[in-house]
Amino acid sequence: MIIIGELINGTRKKIKQAIAERNGEYISRLAQQQDEAGAAFIDVNPGTVGDQEIKDAVWLVETAQAATAKPLCFDTPNPDAMAAALEAYTGSALPMINSISLESERQQEMLPLVKDAGCNVVALALSDAGMPTRPGDREQAALPLMDLLMEQAGLPPERIFMDPIITPVSTQAEVVGLICDAIRAIKDHNPQAHVTSGLSNISFGLPNRKLLNRVAVTLFMQAGMDSAVLDPLDTQIMAQICATEALLCRDEYCMNYLTAFRAGKLPD
Repeated sequence: MIIIGELINGTRKKIKQAIAERNGEYISRLAQQQDEAGAAFIDVNPGTVGDQEIKDAVWLVETAQAATAKPLCFDTPNPDAMAAALEAYTGSALPMINSISLESERQQEMLPLVKDAGCNVVALALSDAGMPTRPGDREQAALPLMDLLMEQAGLPPERIFMDPIITPVSTQAEVVGLICDAIRAIKDHNPQAHVTSGLSNISFGLPNRKLLNRVAVTLFMQAGMDSAVLDPLDTQIMAQICATEALLCRDEYCMNYLTAFRAGKLPD
C-alpha cells in the first residue's frame, strides 16, 4: 500500500498558521513524523490562492524536502503554483503532481506540466459532466484520462495514480459499491496503474469517523486499491492496512505483518 501523508495541508488551522508564520520547525517535524510512520510520499498543500499560493508552495517544498528524503506530492489546482513547486523540488526521487482530471480547463492547464515533468500524477475521475453520482460515471472519466496520460503525456502506467473520487456515504448510501466497481474497472483496464484517493472523505458528516475509515479501506483494498491519501500517524488505520495486506495475499508469508507486530505497531 502506497501511503501519501496528508497532514501538511494549509486548509488545516495549525498548518495555515505555520505557513503564515513560516514556522519551518513545525512543518519539518510533520514531514519527518509521516516519513517515519510509513508514508511513501509527503503531500504539501499550501491551501491559499493567487500569488501568495505560489510563494507558500515554494516555501513548503523547500522546507519539507530538507526534512525528508521521501518524494513530495504537490497538491494544488493552481498551475502556476504547481510549476513553481516542481522547479523548487531538488529531491532525487520522482515527485507527484496532485492533480489532473478530464475537466477541460484543468486538463489544458496541467497536462503540459505532467508531460514536461514525467513524474507521478494523481488523476481524478472527474469530467465536465461534474461529480460522479451514477453507476459508470467514474469509469467514464477515469479510463479515457488514463489513456490520455499514457498517450499524450507519455507516462508509464505505474506513474499514474487514478482517483475514483471518494464521496461521503452519508449523502449516497450505495457509494461504496460504486467506488469499488470503479476501482475494479481501472485495474482491469491497466493492472499496472495505481488507485488512490482521500480515504477520510467516505466518513464525512458522521460520528466515529475513524471506524468507518478503517472498514472502508479494507473494502477498497479488496477491490484493488493500492494507495491512499491519509494520516499515517493514525496507528489504527495503518495497522488495519497491514492486516488487510496479509489477508489479501499482498504480504508474502506475512513478513510485513510480523515485522510491524515486533515493532509494536499493531495495537489491539
